[in-house]
Amino acid sequence: MSQVPPDLRFTKQHEWARQEEGRVRVGITDFAQEQLGDVVFLNLPEVGSSVQAGQALGEIESTKSVADIYAPITGTVVEVNTEAADDPAAVNQEPYGRGWLVLIEPDDSGVLDTLLDAAGYQTLLSDEGGEHA
Repeated sequence: MSQVPPDLRFTKQHEWARQEEGRVRVGITDFAQEQLGDVVFLNLPEVGSSVQAGQALGEIESTKSVADIYAPITGTVVEVNTEAADDPAAVNQEPYGRGWLVLIEPDDSGVLDTLLDAAGYQTLLSDEGGEHA
C-alpha cells in the first residue's frame, strides 16, 4: 500500500509538492517509485531553470523504464537535490524525504490549491489500480 502523506499536494502524474516558506519542494510519490522499480538515474534541471506546470522538468530512469518528471507548478528552480542525483536509490528509499528532487520558487503562491489533496490522490490511486488506496 502506497504512502500518501496528508500534508502534501499531488499531481495526476504522481508528483508531490510541499509548501516550505514560500517555496515548493517537489518529488515523485511512493506509488510512482513503486511502479518504476529501482531508480538508477535522475536527469534534473539546473538551478535557475524556468519550469511550467504540467511540462516535463526532467527524467527519471529505472531498471524498468525512463519516465518524465512533470512540474506541478510554474516557477524557477532554486535548488536541485544533488544527493539524490548522486544516489538515485534515495528516491526508492525515502520518496517524501531525502529522495526529493527540486525546490521551486513559484510564480503564483496560490497554485498549490489547484493540485490534488491527499484524499483526492487516494481516489486517483483507487481509480487507477484498485488496491492502492
